[in-house]
Order: sequence, then structure tokens, then C-alpha cells
Amino acid sequence: MKRFEVYEMSLKMVETMRPIHARIRQHDRELAVQVKRAASSVPANIADGARRQGADRLQHYRIAAGSASELRSHLAVATAWGDLDGAAAAPALGLLDRILAILWPLTHP
Repeated sequence: MKRFEVYEMSLKMVETMRPIHARIRQHDRELAVQVKRAASSVPANIADGARRQGADRLQHYRIAAGSASELRSHLAVATAWGDLDGAAAAPALGLLDRILAILWPLTHP
């Protein structure tokens, strides 16, 4: 059940990232590309991992967690540069925290 819940949550996170991505793109196109790639990687690897077994499953969940952490960093960088208001990033950061909390036990059996 948690695996499917985290997949749906990751899609919601991508949806939440749309206006954030657009804002970052206005100021830093290269960072915007990295943001979109990291955000898209989270649900893709969760879905892929759900269809795998053993070490393959674990690796995809680890990649999803890594991408979620990378995205948190990108949001922090955009905020530090003044390209993004911290309050605008808060909903996405909240979802990323929840995603990472669900992925933690899946990546540390």
C-alpha cells in the first residue's frame, strides 16, 4: 500500500513543482532543467521499483530518494539566489519530506 501511496504523492509533488519550475526558469534555465529532471525522476523510479524485485527494486527506490534529495537542494539553491521565495517552495518541500520518509524504510531493509 505504501508503495502506491508514495507514487501518487510523487505525482502530486511534480504538479506542485510546475509553477516553481516556471519561476526558476525565468532566472536560471540550467537550474530549471535540473529541477525538472530531478522531479520527473522521483515518480519514474518509484514506478519502476514497484515492478522489480530484490536488489533492482532497492536500487530504483534509492535513485528516487536521491532525486528527491537533489530536488530539495535545487530548491534551496534557487531560494539562496533569490530566484524563489521560500514560502513558494514550502508545499513541494513538505511533499518531498513525506516522500523521503516513506522511501526510507524501503531503502533500508
